[in-house]
Amino acid sequence: MAVNTVANVIMRLGFNSSIFFSEELNQFLIILVTFVGISEAARMGRHIRMSAFTDMLGPRASKIMMIIITLGTASLLFLLAWYSIDYVSSLISSNRLTPALRIPYYLTVLIVPFGLCVTGIQFVLAALTNILKPGTHLSYQVEDTFDDADEHHL
Repeated sequence: MAVNTVANVIMRLGFNSSIFFSEELNQFLIILVTFVGISEAARMGRHIRMSAFTDMLGPRASKIMMIIITLGTASLLFLLAWYSIDYVSSLISSNRLTPALRIPYYLTVLIVPFGLCVTGIQFVLAALTNILKPGTHLSYQVEDTFDDADEHHL
């Protein structure tokens, strides 16, 4: 993405002509990076979360909240995946093409339902880990820890 953007800037400033597909390619790459990245963030327990409330709870209540949150998040992700599959299906039937590269538009968003499903699976795995293992887990790989040093930075 960076190489594409820099090359386009050089072309525009140096040769007074843009790369005709540069903006479109960056849009595709942003979609790809986002929907692959959310799954990786969930797997590594690096997703955005609001922990102020759960940090005030005891270990048992915090664990119960984490199970509820991970199952709720997984449910929402699976619902969004369902809607995105419907959207991709409508794009397939519309035969819509991208303006610059003239490729079927649905190819650019196929990663969306996949990324949402895989991320939903990551949250289900986190819920199962919290149910089956001791401690509170952000993902099936990462246990939530509270460092007393963090308390002094607040």
